[in-house]
Amino acid sequence: MLAVATAFALVGGGALAMQVAAPEQNVLHPQRLIIGLDLSLSNPLVDDPAFAARVAARVADQIRNLGLASEVHVRTFGSYDPSSNNFSYDTVLSVRARPEFVAAEVQKLIANTPRLVASGRWKSQRTTNILAFLDNMARATGCGGMPTTIILASDGIEDSAYARLNRGDALPAPDRRIFRGCAQLTIYGLGQGSGSPILTTRLRSQWESWARAAGFARFDGYNDW
Repeated sequence: MLAVATAFALVGGGALAMQVAAPEQNVLHPQRLIIGLDLSLSNPLVDDPAFAARVAARVADQIRNLGLASEVHVRTFGSYDPSSNNFSYDTVLSVRARPEFVAAEVQKLIANTPRLVASGRWKSQRTTNILAFLDNMARATGCGGMPTTIILASDGIEDSAYARLNRGDALPAPDRRIFRGCAQLTIYGLGQGSGSPILTTRLRSQWESWARAAGFARFDGYNDW
């Protein structure tokens, strides 16, 4: 896990700081937001600044709408290799880490993904372990205690030992126990970069079915917006 100071250096300004909300803020109906940044080579997020900026703006809007005492978690994923994805950012919204401040910092981070990859600070990767990322995050943070939304900035093309969606494989059945209580799964960039509306439709169908079987109350998959 990288220190907060590392996150500060990555985005070139601001302060991504861990804050703890006051106990009385628990009456404000907090939510949990888990954001996964797909660094696989097939995902335009790693090399398309315009696309990265659009995803960043969309995610920032959602953070701004969170109440105090909500959690925000950001991770990178791609290959099944912890050393390639050791970035992490976790905060609790409070009077010292207000939603608009955290939204601006996370927006800056996501928008700078192509630059971070180009500079070698983040590594682009040759496999896409979306299922393993979801499994790890559900086990690490859980979906209990507050409504939890998982956002993936990803093309949604699972390319792992589980399935290779671009070769016609289907996603395996999920373990519903792991995702108990999860409210929503959202993918921004579904099928982006493939140039195929047919593949995008198939990916949406696969992830929608998987999310429903896993127990998510809602799934949204956006190719464009």
